[in-house]
Amino acid sequence: MKLFHCDNCGSAVFFENVKCLHCASTLAFLPDRLSLNAIEPAPEAESLWRRIRKNRPSSRHYRLCQNSTQQEACNFAIPAADPNPLCVCCRLTQMLPDLSTPGNHARWFRIEVAKRRLFYTLARLGLASVNPPDGVRDGPVFQFLADQPGQRVMTGHFNGVITLNVAEADDDERVRRRLELHEPYRTLLGHLRHESGHYYWDGLIRDAGRQDDFRAVFGDERADYSQALGSHYAAGPPANWQDSFVSAYATAHPWEDWAETWAHYLHMVDLLETAASYNTRLTVPGMDDDVEEVTNPFETGPKVFDPLVDQWVPLTLLLNSLNRSLGQDDAYPFALSAGALDKLRFIHDLIQSPHAQLEQQQPQLASVAAIEPAYHPG
Repeated sequence: MKLFHCDNCGSAVFFENVKCLHCASTLAFLPDRLSLNAIEPAPEAESLWRRIRKNRPSSRHYRLCQNSTQQEACNFAIPAADPNPLCVCCRLTQMLPDLSTPGNHARWFRIEVAKRRLFYTLARLGLASVNPPDGVRDGPVFQFLADQPGQRVMTGHFNGVITLNVAEADDDERVRRRLELHEPYRTLLGHLRHESGHYYWDGLIRDAGRQDDFRAVFGDERADYSQALGSHYAAGPPANWQDSFVSAYATAHPWEDWAETWAHYLHMVDLLETAASYNTRLTVPGMDDDVEEVTNPFETGPKVFDPLVDQWVPLTLLLNSLNRSLGQDDAYPFALSAGALDKLRFIHDLIQSPHAQLEQQQPQLASVAAIEPAYHPG
């Protein structure tokens, strides 16, 4: 996530902040601006806010999201003309666990933080609208659910709905599952990025008639999914899988290969944006004397994939080295081969294409019973 600055005092502020720690100004993320801004009560209208501007007052008014005023679980604002009490991101969450159950409110809060980061990235890439028409959406909806007696919640995607088991918000449970499944990486944001890949496969590949192009790069998705997943968990990935895949799980089926690669692409553009906001300059000691400043992939409008990779490799080396200096495991425990980079390039070119806009879809909500474990369980 990029670094923001308080409109009132200029101090650095961060995506999740609700108050500037330097001048105490109230902060809110304004989706129509895709920016975190300092706001103040609008004197001419009760319960409305406006952006603080030093030269002249802003004429645009906002309301705070209902999940901010009632639950302290959101920092997004809503344009005053929008009648929806929830912000453009919170309204995508259609089912929640029982928030009166101890721990569930904190779990929901952590998941929503990750979802807002996903929303920001998708909006910056032009894949989600910051102001969709009422009753119409162009991105996935979400349900965050807890296991019930005799009914286990499967994290996955089905028919435009991303389901996440709220137990994943507990660090100990998430680490237990990561070790059990022999995964090098497991985070809430990673889950949501992966599952969003399944959603956008439907729109960008299936519905757009790009199956032949997809199969030439990722393989034939018509292979039996349940059988492929069963074989993967029974036998593990094939030898030398690193030559063509971003992760071991990507070898399970072409759908999972796409979703894992999609998630890695979102990792890439987000980390590069963060590094650029800190004016990071990179070189690999002993290999190249050139020093290169990381560029913001959203602001430069990357049409060419290679410059992203040129900055990504030394940036992840730096990131992992910093983590090791603090006694932590690698933050990015992956090494991207030429085969994996070809798949990332396919996704990059597809997103950058002028035909990448999805047809808007009417919201649909599947019950938890309809989330079939054999279909995109993540």
